[in-house]
Amino acid sequence: MFVRYLIQRIWQLIPVLILVSVAVFLIVRVIPGDPVLVMLGIDPEERSRISEEQYQALQQQLGFDRPIYVQYVHWVSKIVQGDLGLSLRSRRPVFEIIFERYPATIYLALTALLVGIAIAIPTGVIAATRQNTGADYAAMGFALWGIAMPNFWLALMLIVLFSLKLGWLPSIGYASPLENPLRFLQHACLPAIVMGTDLAAPLTRYIRAEMLEQLKQDYVRTAWAKGLPSRMVIIKHALKNSLIAAVTVVGLQTARLLGGSTIVETVFSWPGVGRLLIEGIYSRDYPIVQGAVLLIAVTYVFINLCVDVVYKWLDPRIKLE
Repeated sequence: MFVRYLIQRIWQLIPVLILVSVAVFLIVRVIPGDPVLVMLGIDPEERSRISEEQYQALQQQLGFDRPIYVQYVHWVSKIVQGDLGLSLRSRRPVFEIIFERYPATIYLALTALLVGIAIAIPTGVIAATRQNTGADYAAMGFALWGIAMPNFWLALMLIVLFSLKLGWLPSIGYASPLENPLRFLQHACLPAIVMGTDLAAPLTRYIRAEMLEQLKQDYVRTAWAKGLPSRMVIIKHALKNSLIAAVTVVGLQTARLLGGSTIVETVFSWPGVGRLLIEGIYSRDYPIVQGAVLLIAVTYVFINLCVDVVYKWLDPRIKLE
């Protein structure tokens, strides 16, 4: 049953990925700038530095002289073979460049996810079990503040406080956790707090709302009547069922984190996929932009599939249809 459901979902995802690839391919072509001139390192005002024959020859070499639908088919056929093309600036394989950057994004995403969950679950549970008290109001105030707070502003404020004023943490840089775990934590601390807060704010509201709903259910009242310890009733019964709705938020936020937070990675000079995407847009490097956006889209689709599977694990009553 599960294998058949998984196969059906994968088949359903294929049209989505095709539409995403079309959108990515067309939107990238709208970016202002001439990739041929960018590759040559020539400003548009200095177009006269090369002859028309040289320009046409390079355009033909890159395939930009073909009809756009031919370019798309050629691009997709190479993607199926695992080839995302060559970077226009470095002339290196895009696949290689992206997956050099992807580990940094994964490490930061997992760290931010742990921070967000560590904040959201206890805050949401406390807010629900102490409804309409000071703790509840403080938790909801935090959630509202986290949702309204722009990531770039919080990032800059943390840099000013912890890097410039106190000198406790570095403001930019990166170290691999496999080579130097302590240094990685020092560099990842501030961006993880920014991204983790962004995740924790909506998740806190979801957990609180679902916990309030579950605490009113008959099975919880029965557990209280049996004299079960409060911790067991809240965590084992109410919280577990509350997490079903929260999984959706965690899943979507995880996909966004794994896709790379462009703003946070740019502010902290974190060498991840998000920063690579910004660099590709600035340099009009079509293959880099297409490859990075496609990776982000595939990440979202894959995480969405994983969320559906986790639903079944959390609640066996859910039928995989």
